[in-house]
Amino acid sequence: MTHAHQHLAYVLRLADNALILGQRNAEWCSHGPALEEDIALANISLDLIGQARLLYTHAATLEGSNKTEDDYAYFRTEREFGNYTITELPHFGPLAGTARTGRDYAVTIVRNFLYSALMAQVWTALQTSSDAQLAAIAAKSIKETRYHLHHAHDWLVRLGDGTEESHRRTQAALDYLMPYTHEFFATDDIERAVAEAGIAPLASDFEAAWREQVQAALDEATLTAPAAVKHVSTGKLGEHSEHMGYLLAEMQSLARQHPGASW
Repeated sequence: MTHAHQHLAYVLRLADNALILGQRNAEWCSHGPALEEDIALANISLDLIGQARLLYTHAATLEGSNKTEDDYAYFRTEREFGNYTITELPHFGPLAGTARTGRDYAVTIVRNFLYSALMAQVWTALQTSSDAQLAAIAAKSIKETRYHLHHAHDWLVRLGDGTEESHRRTQAALDYLMPYTHEFFATDDIERAVAEAGIAPLASDFEAAWREQVQAALDEATLTAPAAVKHVSTGKLGEHSEHMGYLLAEMQSLARQHPGASW
């Protein structure tokens, strides 16, 4: 893979993470636990999808193509997406693989917290990227991400240090999701290449700071980090969970049935 392809692949990973998590958060629209939260999750989703649109437009420039953000979002296959596995998981918690249960807000909040804590570090560093357009996108995105992190942190503490039931469910969500965060820091050739070119930082450089921030929030929320596991999920390599295909089918079906349509 050439330097140009590695640069493109990295930008697409950023975009895919934002798009897929935005799609997941949008599933709370009209289903939020309270009206204010319904609106908050919709706004967070719009922020993430807005980030994805900017990144996909930049990807088309890097690729030297006439592609639009719709081409990247709606007309790529599952294996072409490079999002973290954690972003594609449903809101149903550990039962999702065998049974469909009601959406669990604790899963949503824990995931948003873990992801936003990472991206607050990444966007901050990307503001000094040698890729001027990526740096500009980062300068806009960091403001949104700080709000996402603040929202998730507040709810993490409220749920973790709340009732016996809310604590139990939030701890279960943490136990379920935390192992997927190993993928954040598993460095590969694409990430090493863009780091050497000054385009992007290595996420592994932020691991200690991220863990410190996460642990401080867990302490405040009276939650316990689960024991470490060795498994590393592989979504950013295009190898996804069983949930990704269903998510893409729902997200892409209309565009694929009516390609080129506008309204």
